[in-house]
Amino acid sequence: MTGRIDSHQHFWRLDRADYGWLTRELGPIYRDFLPADLAPHLADANVSATILVQAAPTVDETRFLLSLARQHDFIAGVVGWVDFESPTAPDTIAELAADPRLVGLRPMIQGIPDTEWMLRADLAPAFEAMVDHDLVFDALVLPRHLDALRELTSRHPDLDMVLDHGAKPPIVAGDLAAWKRGIAALARESRMACKLSGLVTEAMTADPAVLSASVEHLLEHFGPRRLMWGSDWPVCECVCSYADWCRSTAQLLASLEPDERRSIYSETARVNYGI
Repeated sequence: MTGRIDSHQHFWRLDRADYGWLTRELGPIYRDFLPADLAPHLADANVSATILVQAAPTVDETRFLLSLARQHDFIAGVVGWVDFESPTAPDTIAELAADPRLVGLRPMIQGIPDTEWMLRADLAPAFEAMVDHDLVFDALVLPRHLDALRELTSRHPDLDMVLDHGAKPPIVAGDLAAWKRGIAALARESRMACKLSGLVTEAMTADPAVLSASVEHLLEHFGPRRLMWGSDWPVCECVCSYADWCRSTAQLLASLEPDERRSIYSETARVNYGI
């Protein structure tokens, strides 16, 4: 496999009706987005493989994504969803994991009011089942969750974890101090990898000058070999195009050595998701 790996992209079809967050107010992304829509962007950006990530809290959507992966070779893996609170979660995980295209799971933690939800004792069987089936836990969290996430990594040291969107730094608000402390502690005290993705929607711009402080902090603490590039397409379309994010990333990473950029653009995702 040659070319870059996009470690974080989505597909959805509105008539599935399980995307509660996706409303008309989101304008540019309130329509169907399917493989044919993404293919030209991948070709232009020399992306040969992607990780397709859930966008609805339903097992049915995960099955839908797995069916797309069976039809399109560029989808190297699917990060799906399971109800971690269900007593049957381990059985559901085992069933879904029978499809080798399933590489991870992602509860939508950012929308759960309880900051320490992930530490609930009744969720442990789901995390243990993920370890048993060699699945990656994608952590969709906000800065307020970073302490709990660090505790989760110590409770489940054998669970492979990836931090989505750099934990969504509050770039527009401008006060990054708490986020920076949380990121530094998490990177220091765990082996978690992190996605360089989703930052444009936190900044409401793809301007490298606005994004640089956050990107530099992630580079300083995770390093290139624990960072992986992702587009967060089509969510990024609320702010910029796929090509815009590619150009912005190129500027933000321009000072790195070629092998460091290679890690971010492909190797970290390849290692963490077993591509």
